[in-house]
Amino acid sequence: MISRLMRSYQGALPIFMGMLALAAAATVAAQSYPSRALRMIVPAGPGGGVDTISRVVGQPLAAALEQPVIMDNRPGAGTMLASELTAKAPPDGYTLLMATNSHAINAGIHKNLRYDPVNDFAAVTMVGSVPYFVVAHPSVPARSVKELIALARKRPGELYFASAGSGSGTHLAFELFNSMAGLKMVHVPYRGGSAAMVDLVGGHVQLMISNTINSRPQVAARKLHALAITSAARSSLFPQLPTVSESGLPGYQADVWYGVMLPARTPPEIVARLNREIVAILRSADVREKFASQGAEVLAGTPEAFVTVLKNDIGKWAKVTAGLHLQMN
Repeated sequence: MISRLMRSYQGALPIFMGMLALAAAATVAAQSYPSRALRMIVPAGPGGGVDTISRVVGQPLAAALEQPVIMDNRPGAGTMLASELTAKAPPDGYTLLMATNSHAINAGIHKNLRYDPVNDFAAVTMVGSVPYFVVAHPSVPARSVKELIALARKRPGELYFASAGSGSGTHLAFELFNSMAGLKMVHVPYRGGSAAMVDLVGGHVQLMISNTINSRPQVAARKLHALAITSAARSSLFPQLPTVSESGLPGYQADVWYGVMLPARTPPEIVARLNREIVAILRSADVREKFASQGAEVLAGTPEAFVTVLKNDIGKWAKVTAGLHLQMN
């Protein structure tokens, strides 16, 4: 009996010692973190809303960590490309994702995601939220949501709206608009919001629901008309602009959020360090001012609070996409 116990102990000892060695290595790695440049994956091209927010956060984060934070723009596939790259990256704290609400939306639209939108990631903190503008090219003879709805009903299938990609937040927000108004406007997907905005300003498409970061400069330059804002209430930054809800579609609401995520199984010490640094950055007066200049609101918080928002949004948009029959493989 004793000999069997000894053999069992001796057989388990190498496994136990190996586990201790791995734990020790992870602790040392966390204590020396960061020792090299970090990569922040941005699920859109340069110059767009998510790129702007990423750089506003990334520059002071580099100073706080005393290491470069390199922006890696990966547009395409409705942000799924960026999410998959992050999920499959080493969980060492050197690959960050600036996720958007499309990360939650994709869970309801796509049946065969190559990653789990919750379990394959470690949430760090929410960063901020931005409402959308409903914008139109000046050639569109509508200056309000009511006029747009009337025009679209007279010309079914003749008006084209751009989006940042099939299944993106900008796509889904407009499909919800179409559904609630009973309209048939035609979707034209692009590889990111910046590319869509270029064609909208050029008149190749007529309409878009775009975040305020992308569309505000074009509206200010009178290259586009802003018809309404998609938040539940009027924004203090754009008080003159009515909501979609008060302009003919009661109950309509959509916005975009941003948040930092890491690959799952990143050491908790690293997650805590990044949360602490990024939250401090977001609470600084300088960053709050930069966010406000873009029409964005700061949403700093705990990883747990971010996970709650993510799970709630997955459920919310899954119901919406099912009702709109937007499920894809």
